[in-house]
Amino acid sequence: MPTLLLVRHGRSTANTAGILAGWTPGVELDDTGRAQAAALAGRLAPVPLVQAVSSPLERCRQTLEPLLAARPELAGPARGGTAPGEPALDERLGECHYGEWTGRPLAELAKEPLWRTVQDHAAAAAFPGGESLRELSHRTVGAVREWNEKIAAEHGEDAVWIACSHGDVIKAVVADALGLHLDHFQRINVDPCSVTAIRYTARRPFVLRMGDTGDLASLAPRPAGGPGRGGANGDAVVGGSTGTA
Repeated sequence: MPTLLLVRHGRSTANTAGILAGWTPGVELDDTGRAQAAALAGRLAPVPLVQAVSSPLERCRQTLEPLLAARPELAGPARGGTAPGEPALDERLGECHYGEWTGRPLAELAKEPLWRTVQDHAAAAAFPGGESLRELSHRTVGAVREWNEKIAAEHGEDAVWIACSHGDVIKAVVADALGLHLDHFQRINVDPCSVTAIRYTARRPFVLRMGDTGDLASLAPRPAGGPGRGGANGDAVVGGSTGTA
């Protein structure tokens, strides 16, 4: 199956303000976030990509703008976008629906009894007027698996695709890939505009990068069945990755 590059959106105005943005409209990248997005396009230059998918929220679409400007073949109606320069949008990769928590300061939310459940027992956490973290995990993992099948059918199993999403979404997908119980997903950290790479195979996923903000050249596909990382048959490298092609 293909390799997925999960990008968290660049730093937003809500991040800077310490606000839980959720699906609040009009939350955009701040100046640092725009610089991060511009740098992302260069970091991804060595990596062949076949598809770009995004959460419909502005901050994610803005994060992909410089990449799609440099590589317009990834966008537009032929790739599921609504217009030239637009990535395919998938609401299932959108932010958690935080309900009544949406738009509130994180410092204030940390005093709520539910906060400790979110931190320590995420599988039991349901946001008032919103969705549960179990529902978030189900929809996001399902979306990734569906896109993987589509991309493998169209571009082959060595294809690499990119999806821009949100912190809790990415953490839920990584927890699934690692076989972690959802209660442990808060142990995962993804910074703004970081890249998390997951290579899906017939037997198991391999998490190649997690929350990476540096060079990405080594994520380009390697020869089929090569020893450097998990092969197409899903076998792990005994002793650890060789670091070779």
